[in-house]
Amino acid sequence: MKAGHRAIARAYLDPARPFDRHHYYYALSKLATDPLYDGVCDALRGRDLPVLDVGCGIGLLAHRMRMEGIATPYIGTDFDVRKIRYAQAGQQRSGLFDARFEVGDAASGLPAHSGDVCLLDVLQFLPDDASQDALLESAIARLAPGGKLVIRTGLTDGSARAGITVLVDRLSALWGWMRARPGRYPRLEELRERFARHGLHVEFRPLHGNTPFNNWLVVADKPTESPH
Repeated sequence: MKAGHRAIARAYLDPARPFDRHHYYYALSKLATDPLYDGVCDALRGRDLPVLDVGCGIGLLAHRMRMEGIATPYIGTDFDVRKIRYAQAGQQRSGLFDARFEVGDAASGLPAHSGDVCLLDVLQFLPDDASQDALLESAIARLAPGGKLVIRTGLTDGSARAGITVLVDRLSALWGWMRARPGRYPRLEELRERFARHGLHVEFRPLHGNTPFNNWLVVADKPTESPH
């Protein structure tokens, strides 16, 4: 466990409910075992563009960014009102700076933004293919010149890992942690073709870590516009 993880997790302890430590242990576990945060922070380190985190959950990425010295302005959105409340409470307890959390449904559009965009474990939970396509186009439209679109998603490739990913996502919905059931998982080539149409440079790398899931980190860079 990295130094600082426990301090982040303590932000999710509610003094009014001293015996409720669910989100404390959830945060500790996620930060210690999920390679997502290392991957995303590596992609965002050293940048100065504001970050829109779509599907932010309880806000762990914002805390981890600050722990890593990434001080760019941050806005997190999620359509789960419960998670946004936990994120806002964690922000107040920790003093997380230059960040805000608000309710927003990615299937209905994204807030105004120009900078970097993160779509982390979001695509597969949209209700249909059209919504997935619309979200990707909307996210690309919100990239500033030189901006990065950072995606973590499972991919459809027929592997055993892909099957495990679908099963666990379905269980997460059944247990109530995720408020939507997983739908279609994208294919690597369809993402590559979409980004190429927009002139983005894209890199794919497995983000399995020590997990059994077929998760990939996708980083698409928008070129910096030449001055006119």
